[in-house]
Amino acid sequence: MSDKDVAAQGIVKKYALYAGGAGLIPFPLVDFAAITALEVKMLSELGELYGIPFSQDKVRPIVGSLIGGYTSTKMGYGVGASALKSVPLLGSALGMVAMPAFGAGLTYAIGKVFIQHFASGGTFLDFDPEKVRAHFSKNAEAAA
Repeated sequence: MSDKDVAAQGIVKKYALYAGGAGLIPFPLVDFAAITALEVKMLSELGELYGIPFSQDKVRPIVGSLIGGYTSTKMGYGVGASALKSVPLLGSALGMVAMPAFGAGLTYAIGKVFIQHFASGGTFLDFDPEKVRAHFSKNAEAAA
């Protein structure tokens, strides 16, 4: 593993942990927005590491497309985990357990997909979510 690979893995692990922490935000859907912002920031750092120009206007739709293409059941789990926090007592407790795991797993999977894409010479401009969907799902399942 090269120094760049080690650094990239470190960035992904760091942001997966941050996303897990953001999943603890007690306000429904605010946690989801915070996790998405962390994923965009992670991609900014990965782009910088690989020398890929970053544009938030280009990256945000890519993240949305990748996440949006994730099976509706899995996305429903994340949104449901966030929404559970609005239910007093038990719902809050369940949401506080489920959302950190979902956020960390999703962030990890996004990071792994982009490491592979950048390492093979790809950029944000030629990223095709459809081509990496199976790899993304595999990483998300493994991280969850």
